Amino acid sequence: MSDIEDDGIWQHCSSSAVRRAARQLGQLYDDVLGDSGLRGTQFSLLSQIGHAGEPTQKVLAEAMVMDLSALGHTLKPLVRDGLVELVPDEKDRRAKRVRLTAAGKAKQREMTQRWKIAQARFDAAFGKERSEELRRTLSFIASKDFAEAFLLGKKD
Repeated sequence: MSDIEDDGIWQHCSSSAVRRAARQLGQLYDDVLGDSGLRGTQFSLLSQIGHAGEPTQKVLAEAMVMDLSALGHTLKPLVRDGLVELVPDEKDRRAKRVRLTAAGKAKQREMTQRWKIAQARFDAAFGKERSEELRRTLSFIASKDFAEAFLLGKKD
């Protein structure tokens, strides 16, 4: 390890440590996702849309912990490429729902097979139980409860 790895800000700042790890993990997963034409964030969006059915943009943004403009920016190439479509909500025509097209469903299935390889590699390198615990921890950090406690300066 170099001196910078031993004494970087990530040793003292949780945000820097998580961002640094996320960049590396994103690169490793993107390498496995390969020449699919999609980045990890786009695959995550397709998977979340598929899991949620036809979420509104607002619900999808909240689930992805993104603001609406960032979501819109990330959805644009998926819409352009015919993987996702935006449709008016039947009850509130101002709201848009996000739906996978047939091509989007096929791409999500294809990408899931590649993702399984990346996830198996992660579990092998990190340990399956530690991996599950890490996801639970990160899920809590991404939750509204954590955000509220953080903003109020509360302890867990």
